[in-house]
Amino acid sequence: MKRFGMRFLSAICALGLVAAASTVAMAETVQVAPGVQVTKRNYPGAPVNEQPFFGLTGRNAAEKAEDEKFVSAIIAATGTREKALEELNKRAWRAVNTGKMKEAAVRFNQAYLVSPEESSVYHGLAVIAQFRFNDFDAADELFKIALRQPDPMKALRADYGRMLLMAKRPRDAEPILEQAVKDAPDFGDAWTNLAVARFQNGNPTAACAAVEEAFKRRATSNSGQDLVAVKTAAQCK
Repeated sequence: MKRFGMRFLSAICALGLVAAASTVAMAETVQVAPGVQVTKRNYPGAPVNEQPFFGLTGRNAAEKAEDEKFVSAIIAATGTREKALEELNKRAWRAVNTGKMKEAAVRFNQAYLVSPEESSVYHGLAVIAQFRFNDFDAADELFKIALRQPDPMKALRADYGRMLLMAKRPRDAEPILEQAVKDAPDFGDAWTNLAVARFQNGNPTAACAAVEEAFKRRATSNSGQDLVAVKTAAQCK
């Protein structure tokens, strides 16, 4: 599956992302699946179907009926609940990869309706919190939940580590990315991000080792530019 690329040249120096305004109701949490609680957040101005978990505002009777109708229809169309989730995830990541974050948010929320316990739901909504709303706290919480839920994607830790780099948390990112390259050793972007983390944490020799591994794998065009930047900054041979 194609992964969403994000340049990290600015991460090497200083990232300028600013978290978008969100409201957090005094750390109030809401159960979104059996045994899963998330902090209640909403984002003023964004339609609820584009906010993670529909903004956690509560679904009225008519909305719940429409949700059930949708779930029944897509399961009937695809054959099983598992295939329905797979189809929705495919549509969602296609939207992410083409920069259509509003559409991606809608699709990940639909996936949540189909299988609220699956890791891929929290993974996808973490990406929405990160790139749609620049809310690193929400993304961090959802990535952590995704790690605990069933059937995580191989790229989960790579995406989580990238978010931590963007949040200027390279020390937290490095161990996550060390595991990410074990989970998906052929994912070139994970090696690039690990190189960034190692360099930012003051280990240019280890960064160059990750650079060498990254060059052996295919990376996105944006990641390739970051790779060259790390190689230059770390003075790799």
